[in-house]
Amino acid sequence: MNIAVIGNGNIGSGLAGALAKAGHAAVAHGRDADLKAAVAGADVVILATPYGAAADVAKAADFTGKLVIDLSNPVNAEFSGLVVGHDSSAAEEIARLLPGATMVKAFNTIFAQHYGTGLSIKDQPLQTFVASDDAAARDRVSQLARDIGLVPVDAGPLKNARYLEPLGFLNIQFGYVLGLGTAIAPQWQIA
Repeated sequence: MNIAVIGNGNIGSGLAGALAKAGHAAVAHGRDADLKAAVAGADVVILATPYGAAADVAKAADFTGKLVIDLSNPVNAEFSGLVVGHDSSAAEEIARLLPGATMVKAFNTIFAQHYGTGLSIKDQPLQTFVASDDAAARDRVSQLARDIGLVPVDAGPLKNARYLEPLGFLNIQFGYVLGLGTAIAPQWQIA
């Protein structure tokens, strides 16, 4: 599958590398990339940029008909809270900017460092929570997650990103503010 990862920082590069290793044609694109061409040639577009960059990215290309995965956590500049929450989410706001796209929320609770260490902790594969109003899109993204070694958890409709983003923020708080480091990830025990 052709996958354009918009953002070539630690997370974007790490995710693109994991997807490429799994056999996908995944490329991470930075600020200077021709996003119009990258998006046009992609089956799936992953937004691996800060939430604040979403409006500019939305203007840079035509996302009509694309499956778009948002992995942002809409944290404020001080990393002390979220700038969107409770009655909306970053994913829902980005979906409004890309009305012709199918939006999925996923991968937002995984620290970048995990992409280089096998996406597991103590041989336990990490989970990613997948939310979208489109069940087929949730299935496609869940398969991408499985392809790279993650365990996908169906998180229901896109509005559930309102809960996944605070979970991502809590993970950031545990990791950086409370000193647990980046070798952590939230896990649901599923019987």
